[in-house]
This record gives sequence, C-alpha cells and structure tokens, in this order.
Amino acid sequence: MAGQLAGKSHGRGKRRGYRAMAEINMTPFIDVMLVLLIVFMVAAPMLTVGVPVDLPKTNAAPLEQQKDPLFVTVQTDGRVFVQETPVELGNMVPLLIAVTNNNPEARILVRGDAKIAYGKMLEVMGTMSAAGFKKVGLVAEMPNGPTASSARVGAPKPAR
Repeated sequence: MAGQLAGKSHGRGKRRGYRAMAEINMTPFIDVMLVLLIVFMVAAPMLTVGVPVDLPKTNAAPLEQQKDPLFVTVQTDGRVFVQETPVELGNMVPLLIAVTNNNPEARILVRGDAKIAYGKMLEVMGTMSAAGFKKVGLVAEMPNGPTASSARVGAPKPAR
C-alpha cells in the first residue's frame, strides 16, 4: 500500500493511536480575561457620565470665586492679624464678614506661632466657627527638607 491512514498500522509496527488531550491550556484563557478586565476598567468611568442635558445660554457674568484663602495669624503674645491688619478678637468676626462679603464658605487659614497657648488657638478658631465660617483650617510647616522654610498650604514665606 502506498499510504497508510494515520493511527492505523498493519503488520509489524506497534499500534500507535491518537489520544485526546485531557489538559486545558489556560494561558490563552487568562490572557483574554486580562484584556477584558482592562477594557472594562477603562470603559466603566465613561459609562457613568450622567443624564445628557442641553443647558440654556446666558449672558450673566460668572460667579466670583475666592482664589486665595484669607489668613488669620496669631502671634506668641496673643495678637491676632487678619491678613496683615492687627485686630482685636472681638472685632475679628465683623472684619471677616466684611472681607468675605458675608460668605460662610470662604476659606480661612489660621497661622499660629509654635509657642502659642493651645487655648488661644481654640479661642480664635471657635470664634470663627461660631460666626458661621465652615472652611477654617490650620497652616503648618514641613518638619524638614528643602520645603521646610515655606508653609504647607501656600502661606507667604517668612521674612528673613
């Protein structure tokens, strides 16, 4: 015979047959799953855009937003400054209301000397909080490194 069928032997040779492979190659399956995972991770934020709305046009001026926060400074001797203006604690709230145009959402950052009494800082911050100012924060310096001379939140560098 000129050709034999694969898997069949006639005569002398050992019987050779093809057996089904019992193992599944997992590598292509894992590759496909990882690609699908990445595709869904990238696509998911794009699906939650919200309801499309055609907004009306207007000629009104944009609302003013306070770009720089106000700084209230408390020195070691207890003196209080709003920006660079010295002020008594009793007169601080009316001045803050005037400067912020009665905006309780204005950002106010309190800079206190490291040696100041804890009670004085609480008194100043409590006065602002009682007046209705909601965004009152503290400013601190980095403990070491090249940025240690400048304040953490963007306060002006101290004079040398």
